[in-house]
Amino acid sequence: MTTQNGLDVKTLENWLWEAACKIRGPIDAPKYKDYILPLIFLKRLSDVFEDEINRLSQNYGSKERVEQFSSDDHHLVRFYLPPETRWEAIAKHTTGVGEYLTNAVRKIAKENPKLQSVIDIVDFNATAGGQRIISDEVLKDLINVLGKYRLGLNDVEPDILGRAYEYLLRKFAEGSGQSAGEFYTPSEVAVLMSYILDPKPGNEIYDPCCGSGGLLIKIFLRGKEKFGDNPSLEPLTFYGQEILHATYAMAKMNAFIHDMEAEIALGDTMNRPAFLTPAGALRKFDLVTANPMWNQNFSQTVYENDPYNRFTFGLPPSNSADWGWIQHMYASLNDVGKMAVVLDTGAVSRGSGNAGSNRERDIRKEFVENDLVEAVILLPENLFYNTTAPGIILVINKAKPADRKEHLLLINASHLFEKGRPKNFLPDENINHIADIYLKWKEEEGISKIISNEEAARNDYNLSPSRYVAQNGEDDTLPLEDAVIQLREAEEERQKADEKLQKILEELGVWKK
Repeated sequence: MTTQNGLDVKTLENWLWEAACKIRGPIDAPKYKDYILPLIFLKRLSDVFEDEINRLSQNYGSKERVEQFSSDDHHLVRFYLPPETRWEAIAKHTTGVGEYLTNAVRKIAKENPKLQSVIDIVDFNATAGGQRIISDEVLKDLINVLGKYRLGLNDVEPDILGRAYEYLLRKFAEGSGQSAGEFYTPSEVAVLMSYILDPKPGNEIYDPCCGSGGLLIKIFLRGKEKFGDNPSLEPLTFYGQEILHATYAMAKMNAFIHDMEAEIALGDTMNRPAFLTPAGALRKFDLVTANPMWNQNFSQTVYENDPYNRFTFGLPPSNSADWGWIQHMYASLNDVGKMAVVLDTGAVSRGSGNAGSNRERDIRKEFVENDLVEAVILLPENLFYNTTAPGIILVINKAKPADRKEHLLLINASHLFEKGRPKNFLPDENINHIADIYLKWKEEEGISKIISNEEAARNDYNLSPSRYVAQNGEDDTLPLEDAVIQLREAEEERQKADEKLQKILEELGVWKK
């Protein structure tokens, strides 16, 4: 797939990585994005603005007149760029480059309120320890490299540029260690989830912890693949919330680059969800997707004092918010909605087989008994950038088809990968294979099995695919980190029981503080 001037994805990827290499020395790899991505976005804005001015000049006469019109009425163009902020002016600047760039992006944000706290979050003139983080010389080299190609409307399609953008995010993630998962979900996992959710025209799609927007973008591209640009069909609309400011800005840039109808909010979803009805209740969506941080810690007060009635199936333990996120997503679905969420494997098995109560197992039980669990997909290990552990995709469906009622599909895709460096990956044919099994709801020897809700109950609501679809004699051994989570939950429950007993004994007068 190429553009009109021959800019294919590979060319763009090489170009962007060349830009990254210009600043490899001065700053750490994880920080590349802080400087390169806003500049790529600025280049895109500038080239698109130039295209729009040229197009308008065909109707209004000279470019000078159009320039004046657009200066007076910014609605004539997508985004208005003052002359001194355009790429041509930036490329000519040779001194005080960092200060000039910083002022330029701030001016653009001032002229375009939608871009405030998006393009203007970087100080290109910033210092650390009395030294410039990135020198004017390096910035100039970076600008020269990024000026090699145009990124206008006829030069590169939004999806192609987005894929190159994604490539750069992945390269950053490779050097980010434990923080990478905060903003990056592997592309093939996102594609698989878009097939599973299978958007329909007019759908509203929500991601409560959207990172850089990868899951939403893949659903958007799946929609374009299915419907094209048919103006008679209602467009997909997207909603996301992200807690980290820099990552939120990337999500906004990504949405603008793809020309998506997207509303991205900044904030803490678990404590302050952004998308509410006028009455203050959670807004409902057709599709919900997410890859929240696994086994996140939240205080019990978050669950106990929740004003949005989200945790009706039970309160998760403090040391693992997986079923807190699931319940938030479930509460954000409309009456016929479907959700797909990426989680740690332990989310579908922790607590099963243990004597006594276990909060996560008890919440899973409620979801199974209410016939809401449609599928669980076990992914291969070493796909994600913040862990070598495998993950699962959990599919919850409020409107399961009649032939899926009282049953759920378990897919063990743990062996459907190819080795990569530094991470494994799912090749396209395997993504399609897994999606086909789910969409056709079928059993396949050694890969998938359909079980009844009763069978899940007999196994104490353990929904791990490896328990039902073993490969190469593997068993469903509890990982150490999940054992630790269960131990912490047991300790938490013991402490609560001790406090309750002490209170009773105090009331009886047989215990004194």
